[in-house]
Formats: sequence, C-alpha cells, structure tokens
Amino acid sequence: MVWLRVPEKCSSENQKAFEMERAGYLAFRRQYQPAAPRLIIVAESPPVSGKYFYNPDGVVTEPLFSAVMQQIGEKPPSKQLGLRRLQETGWLLVDATYEPVNGYRDSKKDLVIVRDYPDLLDDLTSLSPDRSVPIVLIKVNVCRILESRLSKDGFGVINCGKEIPFPSSGQQGKFRAAFSDVVLRAAL
Repeated sequence: MVWLRVPEKCSSENQKAFEMERAGYLAFRRQYQPAAPRLIIVAESPPVSGKYFYNPDGVVTEPLFSAVMQQIGEKPPSKQLGLRRLQETGWLLVDATYEPVNGYRDSKKDLVIVRDYPDLLDDLTSLSPDRSVPIVLIKVNVCRILESRLSKDGFGVINCGKEIPFPSSGQQGKFRAAFSDVVLRAAL
C-alpha cells in the first residue's frame, strides 16, 4: 500500500496533517466496497487531518462517518464494524478528488475538483458501468460543481438541486434533514 507523505505546507507543530497518495485512499476503500453498490455518495476529498472515511483505525465520532452511520441507523462500536455494515447496506463513499482540499481557499478547492473530474468519471464508471447506481452529492460546493456535469454525463444524481452541507461546524442537523430527504425521495 502506498502510504503517507507530509505536505510541504504542513508546519512542524502540526505533524498530524498529511495526505496519502490516491492509490492509498483507494486501497482503504476497496476493503469495504460493496460488490454491487446501491448508492454512491460523492464527497469533496479526504481531509488534511488524515481522518479518512475508509481508514478503519479512525474513530466513530469523525463527523462524516458518524453522520453516514446515522443515515443507515447504525451506532457501531468501532469504525471497522461500521464500515462493514455500510458495505452490507450497499452504500459507497467516493471523493470528488483525492487531493485533500479542505485547507485551500474555496476557489482553489473548486479548481481542483474540476481538474480531477475526469478521474471521478473513470471511478464512477468503473463502479457503475451502466450508470444506473444513484448518486448523492454532499458538501455545497460539490453539489454546485458536479450535479449538472454528472447528470450531463449520464449519471443519476438524486439531489435534484438540493444542496447537502458537510456535517460539521453546526451543520449536522441540516445534513441529516437534507440527506434523508434526498434518499427518501429516491426510495432507497
């Protein structure tokens, strides 16, 4: 597995900030990837903090992980068990880019997501060759940038214009309501 490299912008007192190479992130994800996905969730990117959604060594209180577990009605004792339960449910989380962008200003985040769109298309096509698996987008900029692009490229984005915020910084309730609404409307 390709592991970690500390970004040059990382300060010496913040050695926890790091990023993995794309292959490392995908290796983590493959361990918990459902054989036949029923829903694909597209998020922004892995965080600079290293608290990657599919890293089983993380904690169940990580904001995105916790919020997704609530959506499937689970409160797992460990992240590994929660990831297995998500796999059994048939839900899969994919990132729009595997370059951690949460430390960037908004305009740069958006440019990286647009730049990496061909990689996202390849990833989604490999997961749903017939493009039949419903896709839900989370994080406002991801919704804004990707909904029309993915729809134009034949994917079934089920947001229908509804922006779903990232579940942190006081947005947990809004995430819960918006995500539930989108998934219920799609009868998943």
